[in-house]
Amino acid sequence: MQNKLQITVVNLSNGGGLIHFDYQLCTALANAGMDVTLVTGTEYELSNQPHNFTVNRMLHLWKNFDPQPVQIWQLKSWKRWLKKIFLTLRRMVRAVLILLAWIRITRYLIRTKPDIVQFSKIEYSLDAIFIAYLGRRGLVLSQICHEFESREGYGRSSRLFRRLDSNAYAQFSAIFFLAKESQSRFLSVYTKIPESITHVIPHGNSNWLLNIPPQLNVINNIRARYGLGEGERAILFFGLLSPSKGLDDLIDAFALVRQACNVKLIIAGFPMKQIDINALKSRIAGLDLELSTILDARYIPLEEIGTIMSMSTVVVYPYRSSTQSGALQTAYTFGRPVIATNVGGLPEAVDDGKSGFLVPAQSPRELADKIVLLINNPGLAAQMGNYARHLSKTRFSWESVARQIAPVYKHLLH
Repeated sequence: MQNKLQITVVNLSNGGGLIHFDYQLCTALANAGMDVTLVTGTEYELSNQPHNFTVNRMLHLWKNFDPQPVQIWQLKSWKRWLKKIFLTLRRMVRAVLILLAWIRITRYLIRTKPDIVQFSKIEYSLDAIFIAYLGRRGLVLSQICHEFESREGYGRSSRLFRRLDSNAYAQFSAIFFLAKESQSRFLSVYTKIPESITHVIPHGNSNWLLNIPPQLNVINNIRARYGLGEGERAILFFGLLSPSKGLDDLIDAFALVRQACNVKLIIAGFPMKQIDINALKSRIAGLDLELSTILDARYIPLEEIGTIMSMSTVVVYPYRSSTQSGALQTAYTFGRPVIATNVGGLPEAVDDGKSGFLVPAQSPRELADKIVLLINNPGLAAQMGNYARHLSKTRFSWESVARQIAPVYKHLLH
């Protein structure tokens, strides 16, 4: 009897999109007959979900999302200095926690010696240093490269960081990308990495969210919070709020939409520290959109996602830069048509004219025209939503993802 492949997936976070991705990845690999272990944080967000794989919650990590984030520019001047001191101390504590986590991960992997160790993106210098070390210790390493450069114009672009990252990437036996565009751009930056070890797989769907049944009290609470009446139409932006997501363009487009349609805009997601929520509110007020715009700037609990999606007619992704989008896959899961910009890998996920529309980035007028088209044509919106759900179950199924990863894993061990 052939032994199962021993796969260890390492994720240095407790919750959020990368954990959701790895949860579904581990489930699919286990369904494909592999023995899978997820190494993650002690406050693992999905501990109450069903698992067909082992979860080792061994890492003491900083909480990913503060329930009610307070941003520096929301505070008075003297409080800003206190906040900056606090954030500096917090970064120091977080760095220590990451170092300790990597020490535990390294000892664990050297002791257990899985067939393949799977990582996601390289976010910190310590990630690159320890991954390079593990590769030199003879472990077979693989990566699903969600992104390799910052979309917000900061981070790992200096020569030192690039050198650290290059050393880490050189230790991977396989690197998976979620779009051909990302693969091509990566190879143009890291020219010493052979193309033969790189592979493109689809970003899997979010169909696991369908297993979280909507609760009447949750539905009522959200409707009350949003002030959204039964049958009232809404446009939705869902996901992390950051400068690269093009929210300014969306608000400008919504001002044009309101001239043609009686519809509301919901912006729901966790605000990253780089985005100025007060500036967004001022832009909304300046365009007289306060009564028609719902800004829900917080981490959206899992049990609310389906309800918020169901309230929308169309989900928009006006990104200025992107690799792929898990939030877009969530819209597909709930059968919602999408309007996305033609940046990064998004054109590889959106069948233009079928599952939604593609528009140029930073083009509020073209974005508004497509929104109005779907709002005024509910039959077309429903048709596109059905096709999006079909793609979710077929092209973007996790069974399909596992089928494409499995032969690469097996090849690495022969």
